[in-house]
Order: sequence, then structure tokens, then C-alpha cells
Amino acid sequence: MYDFYQKYYNSVRGFVSKRIGDEGTVDELTDDILLAAYESLPNFNQKCSEFSFICAIAKHKIIDYYRKKKIKTILFSTSPLFEEIADQAIGPERDVLKNELIEEIEATLREVKEGYGKLLRLKYVEGWKTSAIATLTKLSVKAVESRLVRAKKQFQQLWNYDQKKAKETVEVRNTDRD
Repeated sequence: MYDFYQKYYNSVRGFVSKRIGDEGTVDELTDDILLAAYESLPNFNQKCSEFSFICAIAKHKIIDYYRKKKIKTILFSTSPLFEEIADQAIGPERDVLKNELIEEIEATLREVKEGYGKLLRLKYVEGWKTSAIATLTKLSVKAVESRLVRAKKQFQQLWNYDQKKAKETVEVRNTDRD
């Protein structure tokens, strides 16, 4: 593994850095790519060079990175409806991502303070206008807007979709080695 890593690290890192600007992300993806490539070597059929094989894996990892980034951007934008978030998931795994995302959103909403969860549900799940929420909750429009800002902030802090996925990936990899 060490020799494989040393042999391809700089080349793969260069390949990734041409497509992603953040150095920390480049390093992380490079490590993920090399680990995935090493684990996939038994599937390498030698129809292309080893580096081309690794670059194909890298392309898929980079696409996954941008897919997650797009979902995150949509999720944390100023006024998404949660159903729209899932509908905008891209790729052939759209339905799986959609269901997974909806489940994770619901789980995170359950963790948010109860009053905040209710506001977020009314605004983003049910599509209520801020003025209607204010009437229902007997608060001023400004108070509702202020609480929505705090609620979104708390939601973002509790959101752990990517962290769970990363943990699951590590657990699967560790299980495969045992």
C-alpha cells in the first residue's frame, strides 16, 4: 500500500487539484481516491494503464464531492422547500439520495428545539408564508423571521449528513478488512 501511495500520490493530487480549488479537500480526496484505487486493484483488468484506472476512480470521487456540495448548497440556501432539495439530487442514485436526504432532514428536525422545528416545518416543508406563521404563532413577522434565522443556524449545526456518510464509509472499509 505504501509503495502504491508513494508512486501515485503527486500525480493524483495534481489531477484532483485541477478540478477542485480547496487544498484541504484536494488532500482528503486524494487520500480517498488512492485508498479506493488500492482496494479496487483486484478488479483492474489491464485494458488501460494503472494511472488511467486511478483517474477513472478519481473522476467518480470528484463527481460525488460536487454532488454532495450541491445538495448542501441547496439545503442551506435562504429559502428551499425540503422536497425541492431532494428533487434536485443528481445522478442515477436520485431516488436513493432523495429518500436518504429526507430521512436525515426529518431526523435533524427532531433534534432542533421544538419551537424552531415547528417554524422550519411550517416554512420549508409546508411552504407557509412568514406572515401566516406569525398569525398562527401570535408573533410579529419580525420575530418569526428572527427565529427562523436562529432555527436555520441550529439546524445547520446539527446537520451531520456528510459526517454520518463518512463514518459509514470508514466502518464499511474497516469491516471489509476484518
